Amino acid sequence: MASNSLVGIFRVKELRERVLFTLTMLIIFRLGAVLPIPGININALKAYFLAQQNSGNAIVDYLDFFAGGAFSNFSIFMLGIMPYISMSIIMQLFLIIFPTLKKISEEDGGKKKIQSYQRIGTIAVCLIQSYAATVWADRIPNAVTMSKLSYTLIAMLTVTTGSMFLMWMGEQITKRGIGNGISLLIFAGIVARLPTALWQLVQKVQNKELNPVFVIVVFAMFAAVVALVVFEQQGQRKIPVHYAKRVVGRKMYGGQNTYIPFKINPSGVIPVIFASSLLTFPLQIASGIGSNVKWLADFSRWLSPHGIAYNILYTILIIFFAYFYTQVSLNPVEIAKNIRENGGSIPGIRTEKIEEYMMGILNRIILPGSLYLAVIAILPTIIQTLFNFPSSISYLMGGTSLLILVGVDLDTMSQVEALLKMHHHDGLVKKGKIRARNL
Repeated sequence: MASNSLVGIFRVKELRERVLFTLTMLIIFRLGAVLPIPGININALKAYFLAQQNSGNAIVDYLDFFAGGAFSNFSIFMLGIMPYISMSIIMQLFLIIFPTLKKISEEDGGKKKIQSYQRIGTIAVCLIQSYAATVWADRIPNAVTMSKLSYTLIAMLTVTTGSMFLMWMGEQITKRGIGNGISLLIFAGIVARLPTALWQLVQKVQNKELNPVFVIVVFAMFAAVVALVVFEQQGQRKIPVHYAKRVVGRKMYGGQNTYIPFKINPSGVIPVIFASSLLTFPLQIASGIGSNVKWLADFSRWLSPHGIAYNILYTILIIFFAYFYTQVSLNPVEIAKNIRENGGSIPGIRTEKIEEYMMGILNRIILPGSLYLAVIAILPTIIQTLFNFPSSISYLMGGTSLLILVGVDLDTMSQVEALLKMHHHDGLVKKGKIRARNL
């Protein structure tokens, strides 16, 4: 069945072109992740990170996780796609805070204006983060091969251009590929680092730095988490809706029973990505220029990815963005309005109370879903503390990476299956069906 499905993908011209285009973009992304920026001595960089391998560098490992290994390579894509995600969060908050922006977004062509503002803001975020990265690179012995001013200007221009190019690639994958462009770029970066992380794990077991029993326990834990993530991503609460019969001309409409599916976690992995991005921005600035400013150095140590403060903030932000993104993407007022306009009703609920009823259901299902996300997201820190796992391995094999891998994979499979069925082909699975996060 799997082979027939794969053959079916390449038999459909539209789907074949979309898959090949997506693969081409991902290959370009991975090539750019190892292409260093001008003025960097690669040998000095490798020697520095080799010396840091045993002691570990939590901040570099954390930034490397979202950049797909590009940060430690000081490549043109070293910032990854996170500046764009950070600016998208800021813009969503601005739309709520400033009524003028909200009004502009609702006008004809308003969304394009907001997107243009978001792109301009992304450039500003890239310039700030790239400057912090250049200051941090100056502390590595013999890493910079040109004058400080020339290197700073060239590095800022190169890294900013690389992140903007990644943003364009993500939009093209969404438009001309199989969708989820931004998420797929993060997905590809995580997958690309898994073989290296597994090899490091094998070496540590061989050198007797890790107990094999602990490794087996952790792998069993990861397998159980993957199963739970899949179960949680697919779970939904069905709200029954009954539409009354209507006579329009000589035809009769309505009269059927249907339901509105509310996911247990409607926002999927978006809260995790948003929370990580919002913490990455100040963390990189503080770690980059912290050696020159005392309070920034103290802040960088306080916000260490392994610290208690970081994980508390991480949990709070995940819960906040779970509610925030759900309210933006699923507006109970609009849903209730559409139900009423089409002559629908929810059994046992008065028509004017539909919004209140839906809001109550969303609030009840979002809280446990967001807490579940938060627990899985901080799992790498717990594993690293209990089993002495290296941070580079624990980041990639648990928590955020698992949520992103499973969530993006389910979304991508659902979109591919929808395209297959649209062209009268079988789906990707033999029984049941794959459900995307979006309603």
